Amino acid sequence: MENPESHRKSAIISLLLEALRGRYERMLRAARDAHAAATDAESKAEDKYDTRGLEASYLAAGQAEQVEELASSIGAFEVLLSAASVPVKTTGAGALVEVDYGGERVFYLFAARAGGLESEYEGSEVTVLAPDAPLRKKLMGLVAGARIEDPRLAIVSVC
Repeated sequence: MENPESHRKSAIISLLLEALRGRYERMLRAARDAHAAATDAESKAEDKYDTRGLEASYLAAGQAEQVEELASSIGAFEVLLSAASVPVKTTGAGALVEVDYGGERVFYLFAARAGGLESEYEGSEVTVLAPDAPLRKKLMGLVAGARIEDPRLAIVSVC
């Protein structure tokens, strides 16, 4: 039987995964549109100073990279979701950390990708912390009951 904390963790990861999939679909459409614009006959340069086609190809390439990044993030979150029921006691890779931040309940998910992604769960803010996030570095290795001063917060639970 799944405990309440791992159920909450699964629900939060599922919310974040849904947000990533939505971004992926939007970015995929935008990348397809940019590719079509870059290869359209209308984008062909009319003279040596006409850079519409070049600009469209740069845009298409950048959006294709973002699509790949989002696909990798989705894969990483699917792995996190499959491991959500594995209990953890200290903050580290894959942990969901509930903190009391000035009287507010806030959640941080320690993930390998999609740092800065935010959502809301039961009225509380959820933020993904990537490995290089300064706050994640401050919280690494801590357990429920630990406190840090900058920012001033207390860890309520780790799962």
